[in-house]
Amino acid sequence: MPKSSNIFTEISSKNQFVAEFYNEISLYLKREDLIHPEVSGNKFRKLKYNIARALEEKQKTLLTFGGAYSNHIAATAAAGELFGLETIGVIRGEELGKDLETTLAQNPTLKFANSCGMQFKFISRGDYRKKENRELQEELKKEFGEFYLVPEGGTNELAVKGCQEILTEKDREFQFVAVSVGTGGTLAGLVNASDINQKILGFPALKGDFLSEEIDKYSFNSNWELKTDYHFGGYAKVDSELINFINNFKKKYKIQLDPVYTGKLVFGIFDLIKAGYFPSGSKIMAIHTGGLQGIQGMNTFLKKKKLPLITF
Repeated sequence: MPKSSNIFTEISSKNQFVAEFYNEISLYLKREDLIHPEVSGNKFRKLKYNIARALEEKQKTLLTFGGAYSNHIAATAAAGELFGLETIGVIRGEELGKDLETTLAQNPTLKFANSCGMQFKFISRGDYRKKENRELQEELKKEFGEFYLVPEGGTNELAVKGCQEILTEKDREFQFVAVSVGTGGTLAGLVNASDINQKILGFPALKGDFLSEEIDKYSFNSNWELKTDYHFGGYAKVDSELINFINNFKKKYKIQLDPVYTGKLVFGIFDLIKAGYFPSGSKIMAIHTGGLQGIQGMNTFLKKKKLPLITF
């Protein structure tokens, strides 16, 4: 039996004032990270209608894809447990499955997902790149039986529908809405829900120019722009400058940022403010998309690299 049948009842997150800068530019954070302790931020939004669809179809199992420290894997496992659904995580990196006990001891994300009952299938990086191929999905069905497929990162039309609910009528007072970008679904949802006079800024956490096509596939307005200079080398790549920024931000504003998404987002916003990108009097709302579960795993990596740790 599911632990909770009303986790996805109508909710709204609150905007938290952060700071006012010169030229009367003000920054607010929409605290999506506070929606739910385990299914937080944009993962909550993306899973909402997908789980509703799975339940309508009387599916008993969710299957999805992700990396070893994926927020999406952790959130899907938690949501599955809450709704009494079996969960399967197809994880990039077949070497992780050779000694599962050691992997779980060293990886807090997979350890948490496992504690929620998620079953893992570890595959090579080459096979992982075929995750959208029907052949691989049919092989997975032969192995696990029928399942409801949630894409990597959770992005599909139902996910975009959920992300549209991030913005409310009250949020139309902001001239700029900024969000970190992984697969593009959250940004597309914000674009669809925004006023045409608002500017939606996306800060990709990955290198590459593939995101624009993905966002265009799901959005029907053109009032958006990607700021591609703040990925710090690529997905999950960090340096001491970013870590120090996150720690100083936490100390000054009492808000925890994650190093993969919102840390880079807020760093980029501060940098653009200093560069004079935003007109005088601008009100900026940044979306805190959660992802804090990954900090512990990132600190393990940072310790090995002898870099500063994230305080949390």
